[in-house]
Amino acid sequence: MPYMERSGDVFVLYLGTEGVRDEENAFAPAWLDEIAALLDEVEASEGPAALVTTAVGKYYSTGLDTGWVLENTDQLGACIDRVQALFARVLTFPMPTVAAMPGHTFGGGAMLAVAHDHQVMREDRGYFCLPGISIGASYTPGVLALVGARLPNRAAHEALTSGRRYGGADALAHGFVDAAVPEADVLTRAVRHAQGLATTRGRTLGEIKSTLYAAAVAALRTPVESLDQQEGLASRA
Repeated sequence: MPYMERSGDVFVLYLGTEGVRDEENAFAPAWLDEIAALLDEVEASEGPAALVTTAVGKYYSTGLDTGWVLENTDQLGACIDRVQALFARVLTFPMPTVAAMPGHTFGGGAMLAVAHDHQVMREDRGYFCLPGISIGASYTPGVLALVGARLPNRAAHEALTSGRRYGGADALAHGFVDAAVPEADVLTRAVRHAQGLATTRGRTLGEIKSTLYAAAVAALRTPVESLDQQEGLASRA
């Protein structure tokens, strides 16, 4: 389950289990519960602060937990609504946010990273990928609005319509991340960037983000309705 540490004014939220490497950090209700509780803790803090999300090993996140989806198709719509609410919360978080991506960042994991203010990716291994087109699965309007709001238009079009996997250098060149650095520097760079902006934490920052991304936030907070639970819904978030 996710856990958190602190470095100065920066909360470092790990998407996986403490002491465990190479978890896929996939989204399922229990995972979402833990993330929500940790974000509540961060928001309840006082004074300058920033948030970094990261992981240990070869994955940042692979998105929805396909095993859970196959066993709980009747709950899928509600789970997707919660995932989209998480994206909206991170997108409008009232403090600086940085995704520190040590490895594969796929599907919903890529969307989570995109929702952050800043992204730092490992340069030599790991891919950023939006694979829906490759597996014949669709995206919700909210997710597409998020991508359109946060990524360069032509590059986002290519990523969505090709399913291409982008390594660190390619992701940087296409504007999907702000920095591509050696593995040992990913978290350090992210924390340093976050620390430098920690004093901007507060209501004004949240208002700027909420207004700047109002259309995407509204789409993400619109409940998913009448989902076909038999055809390719695992990547809708």
